[in-house]
Amino acid sequence: MVGAKAIAGPSTSLRLAQQRSEDSNVRVNPPFYQVSCCGPVPCTCCCHSRWPHLTESTCSRLFYIILHMGASAVCCLLLSRTVVERVWGKANGIQMPSGFCAHLFGHSHCPVLSGSGAVYRVCAGTATFHLLQAVLLVHLHSPTSLRAQLHNSFWLLKLLFLLGLCAVAFCIPDEHLFPAWHYIGICGGFTFILLQLVLITAFAHSWNKNWQTGAFQDCRWFLAMLLATLGFYSMTGVAAVFLFHNYTHPAGCLLNKMLLSLHLCFCGLLSVLSIAPCIRLKQPRSGLLQASIISCYIMYLTFSALSSRPPESVILQGQNHTLCLPGLSKMEPQTPDTSLAVLSAGIMYACVLFACNEASYLAEVFGPLWIIKVYNYEFQKPSLCFCCPETVEPEEGHRGAARPADQETSPAPPVQAQHLSYSYSAFHFVFFLASLYVMVTLTNWFSYEGAELEKTFTKGSWATFWVKVASCWACVLLYLWLLLAPLCWSPTQNPKPPPIFRQQCHRI
Repeated sequence: MVGAKAIAGPSTSLRLAQQRSEDSNVRVNPPFYQVSCCGPVPCTCCCHSRWPHLTESTCSRLFYIILHMGASAVCCLLLSRTVVERVWGKANGIQMPSGFCAHLFGHSHCPVLSGSGAVYRVCAGTATFHLLQAVLLVHLHSPTSLRAQLHNSFWLLKLLFLLGLCAVAFCIPDEHLFPAWHYIGICGGFTFILLQLVLITAFAHSWNKNWQTGAFQDCRWFLAMLLATLGFYSMTGVAAVFLFHNYTHPAGCLLNKMLLSLHLCFCGLLSVLSIAPCIRLKQPRSGLLQASIISCYIMYLTFSALSSRPPESVILQGQNHTLCLPGLSKMEPQTPDTSLAVLSAGIMYACVLFACNEASYLAEVFGPLWIIKVYNYEFQKPSLCFCCPETVEPEEGHRGAARPADQETSPAPPVQAQHLSYSYSAFHFVFFLASLYVMVTLTNWFSYEGAELEKTFTKGSWATFWVKVASCWACVLLYLWLLLAPLCWSPTQNPKPPPIFRQQCHRI
């Protein structure tokens, strides 16, 4: 989200050219065992040969995202009653073989290999996988160290290790797994929600500060900021009309109406406070752009909550009718429309991946206290990217945005910079929290017994509904705190990230 232009002098440019010339002469010829995904030269060679501008750490990040998406897809398949019935032909779930179960546990009561229990076990394996790497990569600062190879290499061994962790989790009896792991998942899920809220509010503040820096210099930046603000407020208004049309009914849905009205009032309150004179006295950069982004996000959280609640049944003219969900707003019996619920789940998972990548980048730029420092950073030059400079110049000892030698070398990954582009440890720790968040979201948070994928999209869950409503209110409180807290004390000097990161532009 941050960046500042770095200027290189003539001597710096000469040394950089010499370094590039030396790097372009490097040819790596790794042995067979290394390129077979078992050694220190990773499978990112294939990624680099197809997209030469991607670094080794970026390819590794993409592979970890694919692994997490695959694990989440497996959880959805095991949680779906339709898939279990059509593939295995068993309506009561997939059972472990009785002979193996008796030999392993000493009794014939075997854990079910599908349903919420299977989701808990797969996510336990993925969460443990990322937590172990997060611990092993703590205080890592150089991509050329031996510990960095654990993150960027040994993909086949890591895949086998991940499968082994999941297999071990399936051997744990239900009475030993569910009580403790359920509470761990709840705590991890709430922690991940708070992390997402910090990121979205920091994103809004950074964008607003960036473009206001340009608005003070050029009217074109002011016009761009005005159009972006109008665009976000337009999306907020369209979303409100859409939600009132699809999730309310004149004969019922009082809770939905009250919730939508309350959240629209929140949007208006945040917008007024953002431009209040007392607020701008302490925060001159406060404006409507950041308020419009938060308002749009509040509408998304409201949409996610309403698409997760159970339908409401009312008696009209002596007949029972189901309301408050798309496809059920008419009086005739209809099948609920699950497309909006699936869309909400897709946006939710995209936000999960954004949080995992952005948090690891900010943790490396600002250090362990990035959650606090990111709000106080001041941009020196505006950029259209709104999170980083539009053009950057390389500094001494660091790579430029792209090297000519990258396209001439063999499929070996390019030479890494002497500093990490993102925190490996924070990356895996946030993925650990994301695994727990996906686990409790798929299994309806507090009511995991009997959870099914079809019920999640058609019948909803009150537990999931109130968790999402609470996350929306927490977002409002966090934004209010950011606006009102400076009124209580004088702001300290704005911290800036180290100069080595001023030329990096990581677009998620």
